[in-house]
Amino acid sequence: MKKVIFMTFMSLFMTISLTSCREETEKEKIINEMKDEGADIEVSRDGDKIKMETENRKVKIKTDDDGDVKIKDKKDN
Repeated sequence: MKKVIFMTFMSLFMTISLTSCREETEKEKIINEMKDEGADIEVSRDGDKIKMETENRKVKIKTDDDGDVKIKDKKDN
């Protein structure tokens, strides 16, 4: 009985941990999208600022000291 409970607990733990690792943040989604579009990407030395630019879109991502992420997305028509 102990083995059954232990195996159930471990499989539940693994399922939850693997599921949470796969979720992408909005920041990661935008970075991947801009990479796919072939954007020029500039990252500051400390990694707090990211600038990405294509012919018709400019994105700036800034992370402040508290860990808050600010995203500015400008699309030219």
